Amino acid sequence: MRALMSVYDKTGIVEFARALHELGWDLVSSGGTATAIADAGIPVTDVAELTGVPAILDHRVVTLHPKVHGGLLADPTNEAHRADMAEYGIEPFDLVVSNLYPFHTNLSIELIDIGGPAMVRASAKNHAHVAIVTSPDQYDTVLGELREHGSISDATRRQFALDAFARTAAYDAAIVEWLQAGEALPQHLVIPLARTDEVLRYGENPHQQGARYRAVGTSSWWDGVVQHGGLALSYLNLYDTEAAWKLAHDLGDRAVCAIIKHANPCGVAVADDLVTAYQRALAGDERSAFGGIVAFNRPIDDATAAAMARGPQADVVIAPGYSAAALDALRAKRKNTRLLEAPRPTSDAREFRQISGGFLVQDPAHFAAGRDDWKVATKVAPTADQWADAELAWRICGHVKSNAIVLVKDGQAVGIGAGQQNRVESGEIAAKKADGRAVGGACASDAFYPFPDGVEAAAAAGVAVVLQPGGAMRDDEVTARADELGLAMVLTGERHFLH
Repeated sequence: MRALMSVYDKTGIVEFARALHELGWDLVSSGGTATAIADAGIPVTDVAELTGVPAILDHRVVTLHPKVHGGLLADPTNEAHRADMAEYGIEPFDLVVSNLYPFHTNLSIELIDIGGPAMVRASAKNHAHVAIVTSPDQYDTVLGELREHGSISDATRRQFALDAFARTAAYDAAIVEWLQAGEALPQHLVIPLARTDEVLRYGENPHQQGARYRAVGTSSWWDGVVQHGGLALSYLNLYDTEAAWKLAHDLGDRAVCAIIKHANPCGVAVADDLVTAYQRALAGDERSAFGGIVAFNRPIDDATAAAMARGPQADVVIAPGYSAAALDALRAKRKNTRLLEAPRPTSDAREFRQISGGFLVQDPAHFAAGRDDWKVATKVAPTADQWADAELAWRICGHVKSNAIVLVKDGQAVGIGAGQQNRVESGEIAAKKADGRAVGGACASDAFYPFPDGVEAAAAAGVAVVLQPGGAMRDDEVTARADELGLAMVLTGERHFLH
């Protein structure tokens, strides 16, 4: 039995080589791998001895030779293959151990591996006869099967071949990305995905299957999440929790609580302490909060956990951490609630949305304009307190499904209207939920008011200031109506649709 070993990541390679040698395998290697094996006193044949050609072209050509690739691709059960092997002095390999230069760690032409992927692909193609090992994590599996059965099983060979082709696909994808660096919408997007261990309870509905995948070679804040209790996560738990976690970290440095239902905020508040933020967020729409996602931007303390234990059942609670007593209290009172501890959220370079036969791609939603870019369009300007409510309403509005209207008073979202086909009805829903609590506060609209009726609905809710992007044909008419109603109106110059 003969193994070809050529790896960049040498973790465990000497121990693996020694174990193979003790099992009676002949070892062939090259470069630094051969040196490491030989220095450990393990017999190894250098590839140059096999091919009669040393590494050339600054090590760009080492294994690209018929005596190497013939040994990888030969089918020993094929009579014509056996004849060619005999004529050209080719011996078969039974095992190949190869991992690739880490191109993503140091983007350069010299780290575009050629010989490695060629060996990996050749071996994977011929996996019926050659086992291809591409990760140190696979060494124990190989040795276990060899020691128990004297061979590597067909199922393991097939799985290793699948892993190998996935790795070379990801490697090529990284090169494609690098060659288009700096392009916001590049010509080619090749995104290899690998399923995480997080196979979900079900998809959007119980009769659908669901799982979380991540781009190969990357990680996100989700990979750092620790679940401390509750049921297994479902597809919608992850989807809604993503919305809640991002909103909780988008509202400044004060204590924040965001309660999400079906990816829409139903309660949001900022305060000087966490328990007050929770109580005020819950008061925003307590009925909708049942079965929702509760997110905090600070670790949950004892007082907050006690308040939550008295509040409605949440499907998910997510925070940067928990006090020991808080964790015990929530586990005792909310056995089914998923208690997640998570690092700060991260953003991807692009957002994807699937449509038939392809995807829509854009850069991630973000707030490009700030208060310094905004314009007061009316005769009346907001007061300092109204400015604070207006800014909070605007940030929350960017996280609400369109058409979106958000009413805020004293750091608390008191009414949120989401996802309606017209802006007036979103405003009416927000006002109904506010039930008089928006008086003197702020109203934010994610897109312009095409007619004065939207401003009239805001005024009916009692707000003192309205924020909207502006840019409608009737902006002058809408502004005039705001002046008649005694409102301050601020034009942000930036729309924030979210579908």
